[in-house]
Amino acid sequence: MNEVKAPETKAQAPRAERGADEATLLPPVNVVEDSRGITLTADLPGVPKDALLLQIEADTLTIEGEVRLNVPEGMEATHAEVSLPRYRRVFTLSKELDTEKVGAEFVNGVLTLRIPKAEFAQPRRIEISVH
Repeated sequence: MNEVKAPETKAQAPRAERGADEATLLPPVNVVEDSRGITLTADLPGVPKDALLLQIEADTLTIEGEVRLNVPEGMEATHAEVSLPRYRRVFTLSKELDTEKVGAEFVNGVLTLRIPKAEFAQPRRIEISVH
């Protein structure tokens, strides 16, 4: 099976991860594989599209987002359960995935990535000739 490999051992509800210089939340992620590639969905509530960063470098996929909670002017939050301002998750991608053809969609705080398998990794039908 060709799947995204996450460095963490368990996929649980968001928890803190030490980033390069600050603690971040790990967004919950689902990865589903089919014969044509993988679909990755990540929940990133509170992150607007302009504060979302997706990056692929070599075989590493990085998802980062800054949480922006809008508090009306003149008011302050008396209770906030989001204590860390950023999400960050890093995955190692299989060599069988075509990182040049990644599709991304971000709707209502849910990021959906579609990463197809490379042509050489696609299932193919072999014709049999009869003599």
